[in-house]
Amino acid sequence: MERERLQNYVGNGDKAVPTFTPAEMRRRQDAIRSHMADADIDAALFTSYHCINYYSDFLYCQFGRRYGLVIDQDHATTISAGIDGGQPWRRTFGDNVTYTDWRKDNYFHAIRQLVGKAKRIGIEFDHVNIETLNLLKEEFPGIDFVDIAAASMRLRMIKSAEEIDHITEMARIADVGGAACVEATAVGVPEREVALHSTQTMIREIARTWPHAEILDTWTWFQSGINTDGAHNPVTSRRIERGDILSLNCFPMVAGYYVALERTLFAEEASDEHLRLWEFNCKVHDRGKELLVPGKKCSEIAEELNEMYAVENLLQYRSFGYGHSFGVLCHYYGREAGLELREDCETVLEPGMVVSMEPMITIPEGQPGAGGYREHDILVIEDGGNRNITGFPYGPEHLIVKGKAKAA
Repeated sequence: MERERLQNYVGNGDKAVPTFTPAEMRRRQDAIRSHMADADIDAALFTSYHCINYYSDFLYCQFGRRYGLVIDQDHATTISAGIDGGQPWRRTFGDNVTYTDWRKDNYFHAIRQLVGKAKRIGIEFDHVNIETLNLLKEEFPGIDFVDIAAASMRLRMIKSAEEIDHITEMARIADVGGAACVEATAVGVPEREVALHSTQTMIREIARTWPHAEILDTWTWFQSGINTDGAHNPVTSRRIERGDILSLNCFPMVAGYYVALERTLFAEEASDEHLRLWEFNCKVHDRGKELLVPGKKCSEIAEELNEMYAVENLLQYRSFGYGHSFGVLCHYYGREAGLELREDCETVLEPGMVVSMEPMITIPEGQPGAGGYREHDILVIEDGGNRNITGFPYGPEHLIVKGKAKAA
């Protein structure tokens, strides 16, 4: 039985309330079109979560299927799977075409309808896997595939005023999640219950702030004791014990945009060595924020903070960079790798960039002061300095939590 290869969901309902204004979305698409014209690229096929979301306001749910966004000088069209119905069209700033499951190459059939006679097509070299690349070459013989990921990343690194407003409001919601973590923290409480309370609180605030937004991907990591040794350790059912080092990590997600609030805490009391290490890490954090100004190289910032740790014989306990860019990213997609506060990154800070400062050291179990220490603020780089959009307090004066003990 022969079935249709494409389906039409255009007009199935009304367009959703967009995250950003049409002027902002046109700015983004026009910027990448300008690069395409300079690089002699006829059409771009974006395939990643972050690029499709950034240029169309549609965030796909992969579930083993392929998605895309084709941009040429005249049109921007998302390619989605039939299982999603009309939701991709309702969310897309632009057009949409839907392919069916009836034949394995229907996705590439949809691309073919959109790229026409293009001879040079931009694709994301850092996202397209070998299988997809081979299929593209097979489906489009004679086409020259060139990288467009690096150029797109550079464009995304400088945030517009609308993006900065959006990120700033999300940072406020992260602070709300942090307060919920502290509220739920007490000896005897499992990590999972603290995380659940924080996540639910943030989701309700997101729904109040953006009543038309999709509710997707907001989460909290809350770690205690040995579980604080890694920045991305998942939540467990370990119960908080008196004297535990704790780490809260609140991550509201709205329209594909991620922000973070991360803090060190202690349950009821902290040893002298814990306090010394915590206070020093806060000092590194403070100095790091002072260095986030236009004209500073990422590598220079990392090297100066390294010296601070080295003087205290703590540098060997640092395991990753001092911060990174914010925007369209998540724990399972996206990263503007060209803007990370690491020794090997030569990017110079510019106004419009949004960057975290998040120094972390981990003292191994069995040593005095064992555990992971991390403070995390988000700063907008501005002419002559920066603006900190994180408002949650940090340090021993604020975050030795004396919650009421709960029964085991």
